[in-house]
Amino acid sequence: MADFRPDENLTNGVDVQWVSKPWVRNLLRGCALLSVASVSMNTPATFQQLPQLCFLTFVLDIVLTLLYTTEMMGKMHFRGVLKGDNPYLRDHWCLFDATMVLCLWVSVVLQVFELSGYVEEFTPLSILRCPRPLIMIRTFRIYLKFQLPRARITTIVKKSSGQIWSVSIFLLFFLSLYGILGVQLFGELKYHCVTNGTQPGTVTLESLAVPDTYCSPHPGSGYSCPEGMECVDIQLKRSQRGYSGFDEFGSSVFTVYNAASQEGWVFIMYKTIDSFPEWRSVYFFSMIFFLAWLVKNVFIAVIVETFADIRVQFKEMWQFRGGPTTSSGIKIVQEQGTGWQLVALNTRCPRGLAPQVCQYVLQSSAFHVMMMLFVLTNAVVTATIQFDLHRDTEEYERYRDLVYAIEVGFTVLFDLEVVFKVWCVGLHGYWKRSLHKFELILAIGTTLHILPVFYCSQLTYFQVLRVVRLIKASPSLEDFCYKIFGPGKKLGSLVLFTMSLLVVASAVSLQLFCFIPTLKAFTTFPAALMSMFQILTQEGWVEVMDHTMWAVGETYAPLVAVYFILYHMFTAVIVVSLFVAVILDNLELDEDLKKLKQLKAREEVGTKHKLPLRLRVFEKFPNKPHMIKPSKLPADFPLPKIRESFMKQFMEWTATVRMLLRKRSTAQDTKALLSQAKKDKLEHGKLLTCPVQPRTINMREKKERVTEEIRKCNDIKQSSGLSVTTASTSPSLLGIQHQIRADRRSLRHNTNKDAKKALERMKDTSQDNPPTLGYRRDAKEMNIKLLHQKRQQAELKRKVQEEELRENHPYFDTPLFFLSENSKLRLICKAIVYARYSKAVPTKGGLLTNRIHKLLGIVPYIDWVMIIITILSCVSMMFETPKQRISNTPSLQIAEYTFVISMSVELSLKILADGMFFTPKALIRDFGGVLDIFIYLVSLILLCWLPTSVPPRSGAQLLLIFRCLRPVRIFRLVPHMRRVVMELLKSWKEVAMVSILLLVLMFVFASFGVQLFAGKLARCNDPKIILKEKCVGTFWRGMHVTKLPIGQMDNHDHAPKMLVPRVWANPRNFNFDNIANAMLALFEVLSLEGWLEVRDIMVKQVGPYHGIYIHVFVFLGCMIGLTLFVGVVIANFYENKGSALLTVEQRRWVDLKKRLKIAQPLHLPPRPDGNGLRGKFYDITQHAVFKRFIALLVLANCSLLSVKWRVNADSTIPLATTSVVFTTLFLLEVVMKIIAMGLPGYWQSRRNRYDMFVTTLGVVWMAMHFSLQDEYSNTMGAVVIMLRFFSITGKHATLKMLLLTVVVSMLKSFFIIAGMFLLMLSYSLAGVVLFGSVKYGENLSRHANFSTAPKALSVLFRMITGEDWNKIMHDCMISPPICTVGRNYWETDCGNSTAALFFFCSFYIIIAYIMLNLLVAIILENFSLFYSGEEDALISYSDLHNFQITWSMVDINRRGVLPVRKVKFVLRLLRGRQEVDLEKDKLLFKHMIHELERLHNGEDVTFHEVLIMLAYRSVDISKCLQLEELLAREELEYVIEEEVAKQTIRSWLDKCLKRSRMKAQQQSNMITMLRANQWEDMRALLSPTSPVPADLQISRAASEEMSPREMDILARKASGGSPLMFHESWEDHQEGDKQRCVSQGRRLTPVSGGLVHRTSAIYPRISLGHRPNVTRRAPFYATSAIVSEVTDWWKNTHSQK
Repeated sequence: MADFRPDENLTNGVDVQWVSKPWVRNLLRGCALLSVASVSMNTPATFQQLPQLCFLTFVLDIVLTLLYTTEMMGKMHFRGVLKGDNPYLRDHWCLFDATMVLCLWVSVVLQVFELSGYVEEFTPLSILRCPRPLIMIRTFRIYLKFQLPRARITTIVKKSSGQIWSVSIFLLFFLSLYGILGVQLFGELKYHCVTNGTQPGTVTLESLAVPDTYCSPHPGSGYSCPEGMECVDIQLKRSQRGYSGFDEFGSSVFTVYNAASQEGWVFIMYKTIDSFPEWRSVYFFSMIFFLAWLVKNVFIAVIVETFADIRVQFKEMWQFRGGPTTSSGIKIVQEQGTGWQLVALNTRCPRGLAPQVCQYVLQSSAFHVMMMLFVLTNAVVTATIQFDLHRDTEEYERYRDLVYAIEVGFTVLFDLEVVFKVWCVGLHGYWKRSLHKFELILAIGTTLHILPVFYCSQLTYFQVLRVVRLIKASPSLEDFCYKIFGPGKKLGSLVLFTMSLLVVASAVSLQLFCFIPTLKAFTTFPAALMSMFQILTQEGWVEVMDHTMWAVGETYAPLVAVYFILYHMFTAVIVVSLFVAVILDNLELDEDLKKLKQLKAREEVGTKHKLPLRLRVFEKFPNKPHMIKPSKLPADFPLPKIRESFMKQFMEWTATVRMLLRKRSTAQDTKALLSQAKKDKLEHGKLLTCPVQPRTINMREKKERVTEEIRKCNDIKQSSGLSVTTASTSPSLLGIQHQIRADRRSLRHNTNKDAKKALERMKDTSQDNPPTLGYRRDAKEMNIKLLHQKRQQAELKRKVQEEELRENHPYFDTPLFFLSENSKLRLICKAIVYARYSKAVPTKGGLLTNRIHKLLGIVPYIDWVMIIITILSCVSMMFETPKQRISNTPSLQIAEYTFVISMSVELSLKILADGMFFTPKALIRDFGGVLDIFIYLVSLILLCWLPTSVPPRSGAQLLLIFRCLRPVRIFRLVPHMRRVVMELLKSWKEVAMVSILLLVLMFVFASFGVQLFAGKLARCNDPKIILKEKCVGTFWRGMHVTKLPIGQMDNHDHAPKMLVPRVWANPRNFNFDNIANAMLALFEVLSLEGWLEVRDIMVKQVGPYHGIYIHVFVFLGCMIGLTLFVGVVIANFYENKGSALLTVEQRRWVDLKKRLKIAQPLHLPPRPDGNGLRGKFYDITQHAVFKRFIALLVLANCSLLSVKWRVNADSTIPLATTSVVFTTLFLLEVVMKIIAMGLPGYWQSRRNRYDMFVTTLGVVWMAMHFSLQDEYSNTMGAVVIMLRFFSITGKHATLKMLLLTVVVSMLKSFFIIAGMFLLMLSYSLAGVVLFGSVKYGENLSRHANFSTAPKALSVLFRMITGEDWNKIMHDCMISPPICTVGRNYWETDCGNSTAALFFFCSFYIIIAYIMLNLLVAIILENFSLFYSGEEDALISYSDLHNFQITWSMVDINRRGVLPVRKVKFVLRLLRGRQEVDLEKDKLLFKHMIHELERLHNGEDVTFHEVLIMLAYRSVDISKCLQLEELLAREELEYVIEEEVAKQTIRSWLDKCLKRSRMKAQQQSNMITMLRANQWEDMRALLSPTSPVPADLQISRAASEEMSPREMDILARKASGGSPLMFHESWEDHQEGDKQRCVSQGRRLTPVSGGLVHRTSAIYPRISLGHRPNVTRRAPFYATSAIVSEVTDWWKNTHSQK
């Protein structure tokens, strides 16, 4: 595919070789089709029917061989063989062409020998021709025009093929699992019921039971043969028993695959039920659930995801996705009857010759409505045709003549319509519209159809296709059809691919098996085509494969099985999945439209301000507010009555004020509280009259201030050298996203210059990352704020309306019109009704414990009680049978009384608490409440009545059927199940459209079938009689005994016979005599059940060419109709969940959160230190070779279960002994791991715990094996090996992820599965009442019947898989004289036709078409956990693994929880895309740490919490997050950014203050030294004659510390200078000191009557480099005046102290 058409692009110059000319290439493409046609005719059976084709195919093959040989030689000549620019043999497509030429020569030579007689007519050598049909690829490879580079194509192919291969391995795992289980549970199925005395080797058809029945030789463990027969092993060969069974592993896997295709599985189950205990049938039910419903649907997920990836890559190919347009040109607004619409007006289109009046008539809506009415009338007339076998055919012929005359009239009318339109718009304008082309084709076809020669021929299709025009009557249906089928290139290409594949596969199979004369399915090409198409539809494909395997023999049967299984897997799984993928792609919305719908959906939610209609009824009545007369108020005049609401509001306000007054006692606080209370009262009054205003805080200014502070802080740190930035060699994803968000904030809040710089950085960043320039934050913020404002206004308006109704209408919120809101009885009932379990303290247990607590709080206690009682009541109903009824069984009546009494109490409490209808939370406020009342009334009436006589089709029986709706009440009680129902009901519109389309399709084919096949499908039950006149009398009819080739199966003379009368009648299950029966038959065919019988009868009774009719309908219905149902259900499921509106980035984010939720920390302990024994064992056990060796041992151990371990079998002891050896090796593995990791380290891993558990069981089994060696020990050994087999999933990453996908899908679909079971239970209970006593028929037997509820559940489960559900329905529709009508319904063995139609059809549609497709939707939703590759994931698997390793390095105890201080080490140790550079992204690191501390209040942080935080920081939240989540996340990040900024500024100021204090301390030391010197000078100055003693001076200086002001005055007086050293006064210095300290965030602490920072307020200014305005000091002169003045001052000062 990557080397597409290299030969056609080589010659672009002037000289073009003849092999590359367009006409040559087109000729050779046509020859490829002729080659396929030739090889399709080249079979012995075809030559026997048409001998002239033998020579025609020979001549045609010779010509084609020569042409292709000439082309090959020419290309070799022009391009070279092995040398040259592009040699022939080095080109992939050229090698393919050469291979096809070789196959042509082989085919010609083989045919020469066949014509000459040297080779037999039916020879296996015809297999050599089987590659020839592959030449058809040459015809269609021209359409494989890929406009992508070869590397990208190769990547897509490898990726998709790898995914399909992985899912195939996953499917093989489950096939092997169930294959081994089947071998050990069942083994050989060889016991049959035969007549007494029959020897095992001489079994004939006469000795078998009719029909052949399997049995069990052990009484009580299976079916016991009736009297006169015994259970015997008939000892047939393997080829005679058939290739299906559980004899050994190979045949068991083959049988499991056949059963997983949901074809024939139920008959295998019935065989095992007869041969073994009935409980083993659980094996088949679980196999269908896991394999057919879960595992195989993973293939659909793979194809859908791969197709979506290819669609993104090839968007240019299918780019047009607009709406339906009829013409090009401008549009004008015109009135179209129902309103004003845009109508296309093509000005360039030439007008016709009709006058303007005709133009207006053509464009009027009345003309189109009239034509639609004519089409509808024509369809109704056609539908009235009906044929009755029991009436005269002359009447039918006369009515057909009348219908023919009416048809001629309608044909002429529609022909005139075409002529009128051509006359009005012109031929050119008419031809430009596709609708007109369709109408013209219908007119031509129907005109030919009314000719007598062609009437009621294949041209009838044109007549019945007129009904398709009715789709135009519904614009929504027309748009839906265009959405599905409009982009026809995809769907058309897929249909063409499917048909080509079918033709090629049929031709290949024809040449593989045409040499077998007895194999009728592959003798001619039409037969082979029908057989391969049958395998494509999965209906009866197992029979085709079994017959072919029997025909080829036991030697080649495995190869045939592999061939058919591969073809079935490719077509029935992959091709059908492609159709689903195409339909889902057509339903996919564009990215821009998704964003608009997201906003619209959020705007619609919560913006409905109207109350329900049942509450708005009170608005029709006059207002009667509840008035009260105030008492205890002094007044001179009588006071009027006042509204109670006003007084209540006043009393509440007064109570609030009193409560607040008790808390505060001061007068000032009381005054403030009174003013605040008045303000609150006024605000409360405003709420009733005006809408809520949004938050008015100017967040932008606040963010700007914070950003400015951060920027200044960063500038200061950079200028002061606090941080040094270094270029990172590999920028992390966290740093990139942090820079992107910072740049966006700069774009929104900074100046133009800063914005330009941020924009340049964003451009540089976007070169290696997804573009982020398209982020329109302001508009989005405005939309979100407006949306929240609308929601608040709508909610407030609803509250205001409700309050007004409550105030003006006393009975508004009054249950039963007498219980007021504050009634004690109502409050007690409310407390009982709403009491539920709630966790006051977060549970410290594990995940399972938290889920249990969450489950307990899902509904109130009263609902839990009713859920349990309802379940027990349903269990009691399952014991009811036609013989054991509630009216005659007292034990069943006890359960019924319990349910009715409990429900009476429940409904009474809910009605007293919330009301019944006219209250806001009334019981009957939706359909669920109506259903509750209906179920209660039905149960109550039935319990009070307990009828002893219930005639069939009576009111009492209808009441019993309605009682079977009781299980559905659980939908009402469980909120999750109620949500599932609501999601299904929301999609009714699309489901209805699909149903209408399918009904139109069925009507078209049914109308065609009635006109062509009415009365022609009837035949005589005697196959020898052809004419109706001869179908009289009786004949001996052979009875079908068994499918086993016992005796001469084809010779009916050896089979039992019975004498029956000849009857001329229609087929039992279908006919086309009228439109209703035809629609029913086609509906059954649409489910792919019974269409083979319809095909065979049509081919035999009408003609072989009429088999095309049913094949076309099955293809359209199966490939398009059913897949359309699947696609619509999945698309609506996504839309209801909101995932359909997610963009690609948002969906990746959702998938990422799911993946992170599943991720777990590594439980691998670190390697022991040193190279001792533990270290060596650790290295050995963790080596990849050792793990692969253990995996091989597991597979080898499981291979021992390939045959069943029987007690008396010779192979059991050797196999068990070998298993003992394997168990010993596994025990050695466990011991080595325990030694290497230690017992605590080994126990941390769940996988290790599971291995230890299995190994312990294995050791116990070893002891049992050597001591017992009986059946119990063999069973124990098989169980141990099976448990060991599950451990292989943990050793393979792909299997583990896919298994997780299935497990997660099961958990998420729990309520869907529970809902399916409840529906099945309800239908089974109703089936017991309706069909519990119906006599057995063709498919209604002792295995499949409605006699009890468990058997009815089994039948319904079988119907979901489509196993002959239509035949069971027809068995339940039998009527007299075939059956006997009794007095009561349990005494009659007749069915009910009307009830059976509604019962079976509704069940099949609801369960098979809707509920099962929800499982597919859930699997598709969860498959992306596995599907997303490294290039698609926002956080890749390698990033996740790196985080797990880093976490395990810090989390030594393996608890999965770390304190925040240790999380810092985790973040520092991360490498790769999650690396945090502390030098470059230090602020980001602070943000992450603060986020963890803030969200978890400093407590321990779990593994997932840190991982989610990193995920938020690693993605572009503007693209990945939805609106609400984006708003919440940005608000959180802003708060974190603000708090971190405050902490950063505070810490920086603390550092500055600390530095200032250190410098002040240094200066203080200098001042102390200066003081000491000054003291010495003072002593010398003050006491020059009588010096003070040194010790006294020192003690005074130490004890009497002078203040700075005293020292300053002293110094100034001593210096004789100015009064102050500085111009500022001391008060100015003190005030400035206060202001500086306050600005720096410090407090001035008073110490010893002064301030701590007094000294630092003066002296540090000089040390910091400031130049204070200091006056020049005067010289120091020690004059006597100065000395005396200083002495006086000193004495006065110390005397005051």
